[in-house]
Amino acid sequence: MPKTSYYTATTLDGYIADADNSLQWLFEADSGDNSEFADFFASVGAFAMGRTTWEWVIDHEDLRADPGKWHGYYGDVPAWVFSNRPLEPVPGVDARFVRGDVRPVHAEMTAAAAGKDIWLVGGGELVGQFADAGLLDELIVGVAPVTLGGGAPLLPRRLESSRLTLTGARQVHQFAYLTYAVS
Repeated sequence: MPKTSYYTATTLDGYIADADNSLQWLFEADSGDNSEFADFFASVGAFAMGRTTWEWVIDHEDLRADPGKWHGYYGDVPAWVFSNRPLEPVPGVDARFVRGDVRPVHAEMTAAAAGKDIWLVGGGELVGQFADAGLLDELIVGVAPVTLGGGAPLLPRRLESSRLTLTGARQVHQFAYLTYAVS
């Protein structure tokens, strides 16, 4: 059965981006071994992200100058980008700009994924909307040996422990990966 997963990295103090919405802290903490993500992404048939994540990825990777990089990272897997304002597309990138209720978009993503999983990239507020709608099946969190003291929280929602079941814990280099089923 396909799953909708929030696969992300977080700091020890629970932030996915710093106060400037940068992920540079992650690249400084990362071992450079992308096999963990590659294994996860092989099961993904569609993914979603918020506007801030989209803009950071586009700018950080300079994808307007070299849109081919997108395909190196994500292949032909379609992306849905949630935004309350118009965004400029990147030529050759299958990004669908949407707004509003996550439920109909999740249905579109599920159909496009054709039996594969759905990845919720972030941010935490967007993932919280999927959780609120009962559409989040799993949290996969790579905890990095970094503290930021502030920034974008991992998941700005209260999820009671009765909804979360630890299904896995493992060390990958300096990261602790925790997997929780969400009910």
